[in-house]
Amino acid sequence: MDCMDPTRAFVKDVKRVIVKVGTAVVTRADGRLALGRLGALCEQIKELNSRGYEVILVTSGAVGVGRQRLRYRRLVNSSFADLQKPQVELDGKACASVGQSGLMALYDALFSQDSSGIFWDNDSLAALLALELKADLLVLLSDVEGLYSGPPSDPHSKLIHTYIKEKHQGEITFGDKSRVGRGGMTAKVKAAVYAAYAGIPVVITSGFATDNIIKALQGERVGTLFHQDAHLWTPLKEVGARDMAVAARDCSRRLQGLTSQDRRKILLDIADALEANENLIKVENEADVAAAQQAGYEKSLISRLALKAGKISSLAKSIRVLANMDDPIGKVLKKTELADGMILEKTSSPLGVLLIVFESRPDALVQIASLAIRSGNGLLLKGGKEAKRSNAILHKVITEAILDTVGEKLIGLVTSREEIPDLLKLDDVIDLVIPRGSNKLVSQIKSSTKIPVLGHADGICHVYVDKSANMDMAKKIVLDAKIDYPAACNAMETLLVHKDLVKTGGLNDLIVELRTEGVTLYGGPRASTLLNITEAPTFHHEYNSMACTVEIVDDVLAAIDHIHRHGSAHTDCIIAEEREVAEIFLQKVDSAAVFHNASTRFCDGARFGLGAEVGISTSRIHARGPVGVEGLLTTRWILRGSGQVVDGDKGVIYTHKDLPLQS
Repeated sequence: MDCMDPTRAFVKDVKRVIVKVGTAVVTRADGRLALGRLGALCEQIKELNSRGYEVILVTSGAVGVGRQRLRYRRLVNSSFADLQKPQVELDGKACASVGQSGLMALYDALFSQDSSGIFWDNDSLAALLALELKADLLVLLSDVEGLYSGPPSDPHSKLIHTYIKEKHQGEITFGDKSRVGRGGMTAKVKAAVYAAYAGIPVVITSGFATDNIIKALQGERVGTLFHQDAHLWTPLKEVGARDMAVAARDCSRRLQGLTSQDRRKILLDIADALEANENLIKVENEADVAAAQQAGYEKSLISRLALKAGKISSLAKSIRVLANMDDPIGKVLKKTELADGMILEKTSSPLGVLLIVFESRPDALVQIASLAIRSGNGLLLKGGKEAKRSNAILHKVITEAILDTVGEKLIGLVTSREEIPDLLKLDDVIDLVIPRGSNKLVSQIKSSTKIPVLGHADGICHVYVDKSANMDMAKKIVLDAKIDYPAACNAMETLLVHKDLVKTGGLNDLIVELRTEGVTLYGGPRASTLLNITEAPTFHHEYNSMACTVEIVDDVLAAIDHIHRHGSAHTDCIIAEEREVAEIFLQKVDSAAVFHNASTRFCDGARFGLGAEVGISTSRIHARGPVGVEGLLTTRWILRGSGQVVDGDKGVIYTHKDLPLQS
């Protein structure tokens, strides 16, 4: 089961379901059947039947049998099993249910309420059926996502995830009803309120999505929920973006007020909790991986998603390393005597509240959370949907470990993509955004916020093999940079080779090694012709897989020029024995990390001794390269005086004398 919203935990006990689908859902704009949506609907009902659910489908006669009218025979005390017998009449003829599955089509129940017990539309019919058949859940499918706080044309209109009559009744403005059918959203809300008040939970959601019924029964937060106890769910109410960010800030200030030892203990508790819950974490992660494989995700994404053997222990170890580092908060960086009796200190200080948006890698959640705690920052996390279960269990384990000290709201987990635009507007509460993911993700975030953004869009890392290289060393480094973890952002994507190595056979040796390991090779204009390999459509490409581009260059300066034109300023490496050539490369390549005779895979917070990293920054402001604790800190000034006033600077004799930090 996918990550369950706390307000929808009741679905675990649901067995009997009524699904109502209107004409607008299963017909196209021209009035013809939308066969794709109809097929998806049938597939979902079939899947629910196979899982043991009892389902009744209430649909429109405009779809099945024309604009006929049905008469609903009251089914007092009827069970789902009773519905294997005809229960509805069409112009005097009984309509039988479909098979033994308990699925039944009730066509076009469009009538006015009167003394014979006939109700006013299909939505109210479905609500009445739910009551009289003692259903556990009613799903009303619509042509919109659910109930909104305003018209769809209003950019400030938001989806209401849980309807609370006392809160929402006066806020909602109903627009026009759909192009077909009779009820519209007004009728759906009336039917939903009627059923929920009588004890039947109701979800109004879009019938255009291919899996919303399944998602509703998995407890996911789709559509709008109506529940008789919704007004009692104060602790579980939907938390707005601002409320979440403010709560994280308040908790971060509480964290900063703790002693260094108390903050250290929090990290050690988290490390212990991760190891204690390793089996549970593994189960949830394996479910995410299986779902991603079934959905046909790329192998590189699945590789990043999987928490491989030993990963939890490795994460716990890195957290303990962080815990045992010097406390970074409140460290005096500079001390100055401004005047007699006036001492100014420049000290390290947390940034405040961080928003981290990341894809695929659930281990990133642990690294980021531990770094945020060590640096005294509040944190909001939004992971990719493919890692939903892994992120949820990791977040739960971590927040339970900090509950009694600083409060679980120090680290907020954003579960809906819809909340991201609202969070990106909170430049008065959120201090830094760090996107970890695709070029598209980073670019979208940078263009959508005034909040400073730290990160990198691409990891196009180069290894340049100079003519002076030790070829045995070169083969080891090139292979490691490419195959150690091909999906990583610090993996080699382009191999540049000095032209003289073509004649000496060095290039051929490297190509043989890569091909033997199963690496697919693409070439630049020179290499593709010489090696008879497919030409790469562009040099600016991040494969994240067992593939790379190869090109031949004239010398180190040509290699540097290539890197500047086609690289991403992430990590670049030279393999050379001539020190002068190596120094030219190290000094002139303008990347966040530049290496000599070492694999690009070393560009990593843990390997740099930072304990962990929130990401690798290719920005040139604030932090660059692997960003650990120091990259999540800023500075503030503390001045201790003895009654001085400025008074036009007449009463103060400035000394501006640097003092030892320990004095």
